[in-house]
Order: sequence, then C-alpha cells, then structure tokens
Amino acid sequence: MSETGQNFIAGAWCDGQSTIANINPSDLSDQIGHYAQANSAQLDSALDAAQTAQKKWAITGLEARQTILMNIGNELMERRIELGTLLSREEGKPLAEGVGEIYRAGQFFTYYAAEVLRQIGDTADSVRDGIEIDVRREPVGVVAIISPWNFPTATAVWKIAPALAFGNAVIWKPANLVPASAVA
Repeated sequence: MSETGQNFIAGAWCDGQSTIANINPSDLSDQIGHYAQANSAQLDSALDAAQTAQKKWAITGLEARQTILMNIGNELMERRIELGTLLSREEGKPLAEGVGEIYRAGQFFTYYAAEVLRQIGDTADSVRDGIEIDVRREPVGVVAIISPWNFPTATAVWKIAPALAFGNAVIWKPANLVPASAVA
C-alpha cells in the first residue's frame, strides 16, 4: 500500500512543491508513500494561519480545550494498533514499541487535558512593601515543533500537548524519514 501525503495548512490538505519517498528501513522494497515538502510560500501561509488560529485558541474556554485534548488522547489510544503499525513500518521499530509509543502519546494528551482544568497559580511577596507577585499560565503564541525520526510521535506530543493545553497554536514539522505518522 502506497499513499501520497499532503501538508495540512489552514485547515486544508494541500500538495507541496515536491514530494519525498517514505521507505520502510526494515524492508527497502516497501514504499509507504510519497509525502509533500512545503515551499517557503506554504511555510508563510502556515505561519499566518497559526497566528490567526492562535488568537481564537488562546481565548477558547478551558472545558472546550480540555475536551479537545482528551478526545485526541483517547483517539490515539484507541487507534494504537493501526498507528503503531504504521509508525513501526516507516521507522523500522519493533511493533510493540510502535504501539507503545502511540499509546503513551495518547496518555500525554489526556494528562495535559486534565492540566487545562488545574488552574493553579503561585503568589509570592515581593521585596518591595505592599507588592505581591502573581504567577499564572498564559499563552505565549505560536509554537513550532520539529520532531526527530527516532520517537516521531512521542517527542512531538511531549511538546504539542502542553502547548495546546495552555492556549498556544502549534506548527508541527515531522522528520523527513517518518512523515506518515504525522499525516495519520
């Protein structure tokens, strides 16, 4: 089975300027597919879309954000066999490790879904009289994630889930050796 993977930009799948072949390193005759490579104009479009999305996501209510992250986590765990098999195939990782990586990624999303509702801040006295320091979690803006080939889903999720939990938009660029997992 060979597929063509596109880039997801501004809510739509689009072709890239070119494609790269994704080959199973454990079986070089197994071509998983061809995956889009963005050009600089598409990167600019992705950045613009992320900045637009950032404004809306930052003010999205806590329960809505929590529900979205919980749904992502649950879906990853439910699809662990399918997605873990794909990850193992494109990376050459043993199946049990691929399935485990996907399941753990789902757990990270559900963990950060709970963190969305845990609105704990810190306060401290200042060295100046009558002044109190208030520390709270606030969005900082668009976060760019570049994930490696060796733990392509887990490493990305370790950054994506907390960024989304605390109101930041994300642009994810997977490693060229393992694009199918990101597309899936």
